[in-house]
Amino acid sequence: MSKTAAPDGHKRGQAEGRALVLEEKGRLSLRELVVNETLGPNDVRVAIHTVGICGSDVHYYTHGAIGPFVVREPMILGHEASGVVTEVGKDVTGLTVGDRVCMEPGIPNPTGRATRQGIYNLDPDVRFWATPPVHGVLRSSVVHPADFTFKLPDNVSFAAAAMVEPLAVGVHAATKARAHPGHVAVVIGAGPIGLVTVLAALAAGCAHVIVSDVDDTKLTIAAGLGAVSTVNVTKASLDDAVLAATDGWGADVIYECSGNDHAAAGVFSALCPGGVVVYVGMPLAPIAYDVAAAQIKEARVEHVFRYAHVFPRCVAMLASGAIDLAPLITRTFEFEDSVAAFELASQSPPGQVKMQIVL
Repeated sequence: MSKTAAPDGHKRGQAEGRALVLEEKGRLSLRELVVNETLGPNDVRVAIHTVGICGSDVHYYTHGAIGPFVVREPMILGHEASGVVTEVGKDVTGLTVGDRVCMEPGIPNPTGRATRQGIYNLDPDVRFWATPPVHGVLRSSVVHPADFTFKLPDNVSFAAAAMVEPLAVGVHAATKARAHPGHVAVVIGAGPIGLVTVLAALAAGCAHVIVSDVDDTKLTIAAGLGAVSTVNVTKASLDDAVLAATDGWGADVIYECSGNDHAAAGVFSALCPGGVVVYVGMPLAPIAYDVAAAQIKEARVEHVFRYAHVFPRCVAMLASGAIDLAPLITRTFEFEDSVAAFELASQSPPGQVKMQIVL
């Protein structure tokens, strides 16, 4: 028996009962798709309000697979979401009907070895929204564990809350880097993950972030985020810019967020002795790794796979104003225009960072 259920109170458009379904590689539709989800004693039901379009969603649309995860049957897309609690399970104590929330999209096995060690993002049994065969959240409502559902302060918008998921990647990367005040950092790639990593590095006290990309519009957005300088690598050398900015010493931290094989293979050249490289972007194929270049600097190398234990910190930083995600949200679509939104996103239009869909 669940606790009192009530109308969610937020505007519901024409999404009720329908979902954005990836029917197969290259084919999307808005249609009815019933997802049978039972509200458990520790679950909440959330009416979805805003969903971000992630690069992984687009990749499933254009390629039908990411590594071993293959779309073999119709799947609902979307995993960056915010909404309103409409029903709570009988044992839920921290959330009530009407609460505005964001949700961490991966549900690990609570008794699994990785979860018990505190690295639940690495649990082999994790069920992650919009990762085959798990349905995503571009639909009217979802059932989700209360432990992975986070109440929003009044001053955090639905749009910002739907950005907590990608922000969590950047905060996790800064945590893995052991970021310190005064660091000089490089962020390779000014896409959504690169830019949230810039924000996370700045929030951690970084004195200067050098951002590289090939898109001048995205670099302009990056330059407006704080103590940031930019390099368009089609016109100038990133290594030269870093060495000039550090009196020849190199950057303390390099965050590789592009997933580009050439960029990922050359990360050690601009690194200072004893510095750290954090691989954030995921290359689509194995890359060259210059062991000697890493050895002569005794580089520390870290890797990021999603995130763990950072959603509450992300929400807190948004509430305090330590991080402002608004400059990264470059376009918003109505749910009725979801297919067109994905078609546009698949073209990687210049200047677009984060596109969102409002249900």
